[in-house]
Amino acid sequence: MASVIYNKAKQLMSNGTIDLDSDNIYVALLMTSTTAGTDNDGVEHVDDIGTLDEMDGANYERKALANKAVNLDDTNDRAEFDADDVTWTALGAGTRSVQGALIYVDADADGASADDSTNDAIAYVQFSSNLDADGSDVTVSWNAEGILQLT
Repeated sequence: MASVIYNKAKQLMSNGTIDLDSDNIYVALLMTSTTAGTDNDGVEHVDDIGTLDEMDGANYERKALANKAVNLDDTNDRAEFDADDVTWTALGAGTRSVQGALIYVDADADGASADDSTNDAIAYVQFSSNLDADGSDVTVSWNAEGILQLT
């Protein structure tokens, strides 16, 4: 499995439907049974992902990305989407390891999973190694080059 920017999200970003700077962009942690990294064709909304396998540990919740920015990187001929790192306080162990993060637009700006039929899926970011929560604070530190690199 690998990181992916969903094809439909590429179209929606290109035509201005998704605005990475101003839309309500959220992150959800996904465990090792997810198909988010292999699903692409036909994924428009979060509920189009075959197996979401969202984190089920204590104190887990979807989080809004703060201080979002899209920057131009002329040296590497791309745009980079970035935001602050995200911390979950006292994140309890889930039934499986966390493998990556789903980036999506929350249509209602409330982070609620009940809205996944209208929440636009943007990308799945697979971590370099799985994360095992143990009740400690867990911080997802995004790549220094940004969460997404758009070429």
